[in-house]
Amino acid sequence: MLITGGRLRDRDGLWDIEVRDGLVASLTPARREPEGADAAADTRVGDDVVAAEGRLVVPQFVENHLHLDYAHTAGRPRDNESGTLFEGIEIWAERKAAGLNRREEVRANALAAAREAVSHGVGFIRTQVDVTDPDLTAFTALVELREEIRDWCHLQLVAFPQNGMVAYPGGAELVERAVREGADVVGGIPHLEPTREDGVAALGRVFDLAERYGVLVDVHCDEIDDAHSRFVEVMAAETQRRSLQGRVTVSHAVAMAYYGPGYLSRLLPKLVAAQLGFAVNPNENLHLQGRGFGAPTPRGVAPVRTLTEWGLPVAFGQDSMADPWYPLGVGDLLRVLDSGLHVAHLLTPEYLARALDFITDNPARNLALDDYGIAEGRPASLLVLDAPDDETAVREKAEILLSVHRGREVFRRRPAETRWSV
Repeated sequence: MLITGGRLRDRDGLWDIEVRDGLVASLTPARREPEGADAAADTRVGDDVVAAEGRLVVPQFVENHLHLDYAHTAGRPRDNESGTLFEGIEIWAERKAAGLNRREEVRANALAAAREAVSHGVGFIRTQVDVTDPDLTAFTALVELREEIRDWCHLQLVAFPQNGMVAYPGGAELVERAVREGADVVGGIPHLEPTREDGVAALGRVFDLAERYGVLVDVHCDEIDDAHSRFVEVMAAETQRRSLQGRVTVSHAVAMAYYGPGYLSRLLPKLVAAQLGFAVNPNENLHLQGRGFGAPTPRGVAPVRTLTEWGLPVAFGQDSMADPWYPLGVGDLLRVLDSGLHVAHLLTPEYLARALDFITDNPARNLALDDYGIAEGRPASLLVLDAPDDETAVREKAEILLSVHRGREVFRRRPAETRWSV
């Protein structure tokens, strides 16, 4: 494949991108600039040549935080009437106890959700998988799915104890079993454990497993409207103590939105020293958090701008797709990015110019995708967006015109056309 006349985020001018044997074989300056009607030309020139005509070519989007095993389960066994995080957890436990989590249904729902996300430009997904189930039903289904979709989507599995490592009988052992059986990442949920001491002990087990099996860490951390929930400091300390800098992701970090300036100023240097990554899910936490406070309702979203200004990689994620926690969600990261930029007060020229970092480079770092990006010799996993730059892509929610995963074309679309009659 040859993509001609594309714009790259880190280079001036237009570029021709040659894809061969699954790799970016060459990047060369384009032969000419688009003019007049050419700038709106169709992306399809031939089966092997795509005319980008000044459009943005970016790496495929990276979904840092998703629960594929929960997808499309909203209303079964019942609806979340309160809209709270904890009722969602209760409903999920009831679903498992009722035997509704059948392996084939989990796989089919997860496959459908993965296809939805991929249709919106995603090429890499880190999915949390609930392993607080003696049969590891969802985990075995997603191990199969990981292999099934590998040609068009890279899937990372997190061994996630939804009902706790301590609170759920045998939870820690189930997490370790999942890691032994192929999980890429070890997870936890310390704020759900019976006491703070139990939460600290659970995090110790998480980091023990990361060291023992050489896997990454991604923990649901402080997803609660409580300024006293401070497990993120424990994660920073464990990361430094075990020299796991750059291999640990903090998911949600909702309580950070409530931390006072004194504590936050002491905490931030520790997060930087530990090189923690963050996965923030603005749509979902705007829905789940701040309930029961009355007006003015707190936002309940981690302080994204502060974290970014301190040089910490922050990724935006979908989190849920029509499940007991969140009734909406189609895996559209541009929609999530729009919400995240608004709630984090990032609608300034500086951030809009690099807005796609939140769904490309930052999550790629958290997933340890060392060969990510558009450069000669790297796998060709890329998109052509119907926009010339980041700001336009967000403002217009740009259509994905072409998606390529490791050199394989996933889909191609024609640009939308509007015919005015007035």
